[in-house]
Amino acid sequence: MKVNGQHYHTIWVKEGDDSIVQAIDQRVLPHQFEIVDLKTCNDTVTAIKDMIVRGAPLIGVTAAYGMYLAVLGNENLQEAAQKLNASRPTAINLAWAVNEQLKTVEGLSDRGEVIAKLLENAHRIKTEDIVISRKIGEHGLSLIEEMSQNKKGETVNILTHCNAGWLATIDWGTATSPIYHAFEKGIKVHVWVDETRPRNQGANLTAFEFNQHGIPHTIISDNTGGHLMQHGMVDMAIVGTDRTTIQGDVANKIGTYLKALAAYDNNIPFYVALPSTSIDWDIKDGLKEIPIETRSENEVKYIQGKAENGKLTKVLLTPESSNALNVGFDVTPARLVTGLITERGICNANKEGIFQLFSEKK
Repeated sequence: MKVNGQHYHTIWVKEGDDSIVQAIDQRVLPHQFEIVDLKTCNDTVTAIKDMIVRGAPLIGVTAAYGMYLAVLGNENLQEAAQKLNASRPTAINLAWAVNEQLKTVEGLSDRGEVIAKLLENAHRIKTEDIVISRKIGEHGLSLIEEMSQNKKGETVNILTHCNAGWLATIDWGTATSPIYHAFEKGIKVHVWVDETRPRNQGANLTAFEFNQHGIPHTIISDNTGGHLMQHGMVDMAIVGTDRTTIQGDVANKIGTYLKALAAYDNNIPFYVALPSTSIDWDIKDGLKEIPIETRSENEVKYIQGKAENGKLTKVLLTPESSNALNVGFDVTPARLVTGLITERGICNANKEGIFQLFSEKK
């Protein structure tokens, strides 16, 4: 996608110096556009933990490059894998990418060969993510096309939560990919963008993307979606996921479950867009088995914005002595999910539907 007319991925190896991986610093968007250098495995761990990079697919790709930087810096690969896996627990893409890197160098002893293989495989994982996101968009486009036809060409109003756009992947995004494809095809779309407290990834990141691409959108407070649904102002909801079980339970940014409940109560289609790398093939019950991250209470108590002097500033919202709980994700049960949009097509959110598309995983 483009920023100020220039095409960017979210992460890349620095041109002319393959010892440095560079990434867009998502903590300062939309007010500043900054690129950070990642030179060590610890840098990538920090980038993931501090949400310089975020979004399950991008976290996975970052971890893949982290494994490469670890060996480049003479670190033990197994120890690097443990550090990366511990950096954020909910997104399954992280562990998947780390494991892919371990498998690609299994049995190799020559350090030079290991380094080359890890870099090559990190590039592969990155390239495949772009293809997967594009295919998710192509399959999801059919849903928006059908809705547009049913509305006789009137604007299709889509609600999304958090940021599941190109900033959460490498390019295109997951939940936003169908929207971008529909917009490129000339279909009239408008997106209700949940602000997504406490870090405001919708208000900051999704809105930033849509502004850059010209997608009509309106930012709403997190509690507005149900009201809009009751009054016929939402045609469908599309969200992303950090981990989905083989039974179709979906872990996504906190607040997703409440939107799914509202959509269900108002007979509004609720879709989840996901790469197959976000499916956890080893667990069934999302409520019991998906690890849910709890983050610093300061993300709830403070908010960051642009001050009148143009500088980014953090402001305390709450009584300083009050405690705050910052649960990062919730689980939406499969019964509330209309369908899963994957790189291989759209399926029901259940074991049978998933295995119809991914029969090799049975």
